[in-house]
Amino acid sequence: MGVAKKTRKFATVKRVIGQRDARLKKNQLKGGEISAKKAAESQPVREIPQAPSHLFFQANTSLVPPYRVLIDTNFLSHTVRAKLDLQPSLMDCLYAKATPVITTCVMAELEKLGPKYRIALQIARNEEWERLKCDHKGTYADDCIVDRCIKERIWLVGTNDRDLKRRIRKIPGVPIISVARGKYVIERLPDAPNSL
Repeated sequence: MGVAKKTRKFATVKRVIGQRDARLKKNQLKGGEISAKKAAESQPVREIPQAPSHLFFQANTSLVPPYRVLIDTNFLSHTVRAKLDLQPSLMDCLYAKATPVITTCVMAELEKLGPKYRIALQIARNEEWERLKCDHKGTYADDCIVDRCIKERIWLVGTNDRDLKRRIRKIPGVPIISVARGKYVIERLPDAPNSL
């Protein structure tokens, strides 16, 4: 019988477990922590904003006459189209004194729209209505109105804009006035507590 040939292996090194090997206990703990963090991040965050104390369910008890109505651009244009007087029509709708409030961004939007909306601009420029100065950038009135309604729930909002109505309906306790069938229509105004 012949002698078994032994071939020498060059550059053989003892195998060592690397520091990042998943079989090490510290790496198994880290992997568990990372997977727990990812699972926590993937779950939706549920935040319920704190409601003001004057809201009782969906009824806003801070809305009392004389009402202050934030007016939107298209509300004024629909008012002109329906040939309504702003102040008397608001009083007929609400059965109380109402003050139209026009922000500077609504005025800027009306000025941008040009001569087609000049009558609505004349109505907005009336000295009787209350003016609010906006301190934000740009002239997009919808964001301004929604922001004011979130900060202070003392407003009624006059608008015919579908998107703005949808945004305001998400804010509890803010009634919406719109022009429909030749008159003003209100939604979500709570009943007077004395009428019960």
